[in-house]
Amino acid sequence: MWQLLTALAYCHLRRIVHRDLKPQNLLVSDDGIIKIADFGLARSFSFPSRAYTHEVVTLWYRAPEVLLGCSRYSTSLDIWSLGCIFSEMASGRPLFGGDSEIAQLFKIFQIVGTPNIQTWPGVEKFSHFKCAFPQWPFSETKLKERSTMTEDPLDLLQSMVRYPPEKRLTAKGALCHRFFLKTGGASAPLRVAELLTRFSEQEEESTRRGEQLSDCDDENEPDTRDDENDDVF
Repeated sequence: MWQLLTALAYCHLRRIVHRDLKPQNLLVSDDGIIKIADFGLARSFSFPSRAYTHEVVTLWYRAPEVLLGCSRYSTSLDIWSLGCIFSEMASGRPLFGGDSEIAQLFKIFQIVGTPNIQTWPGVEKFSHFKCAFPQWPFSETKLKERSTMTEDPLDLLQSMVRYPPEKRLTAKGALCHRFFLKTGGASAPLRVAELLTRFSEQEEESTRRGEQLSDCDDENEPDTRDDENDDVF
């Protein structure tokens, strides 16, 4: 899970959202190195977010905002998918295993709770949201039973599969979760700090390069102003 979050944090740092995270798109080498594959649906995102198709991500790993018809999403989409994968790694079965979009929504609601304007402000604006949806409360017991996790990994999972999307942990934030600090041994805090420092340096370098490219584009922009000596027709 640490490897997956590190890879995802790198993608998000580069403003790439994968949009199709699932076990089938994860490659594992003989020496235990995990890599994220199949970037066929990946997109570069910007701020403010732009509209995308909502028909992304294999059903079992699709975030609820996408199922509800939202077309403006960002990295939180990948965090939900990775949370589902995290649970499946622990239990050996899908966390939410619906066989249709509405069945998938109800599988999510039965565990995470049916959203409303109090728990998810703005959810009523999504095209597929219905006030008549069956009402289920959030159930930590069901989430624990489904994922078969103990306290610390369960807390990490809850932070990844929650709504609204902006309340989910970021990939960088998840790397600082106590689950990794405890399981990584005495050197874990130092490794986290080093990793986040490296990410920050890469982010600054990426920003500088973007500014340099923008300056070059401006310098190379052809002068389209009318020449004073041009004939007028």
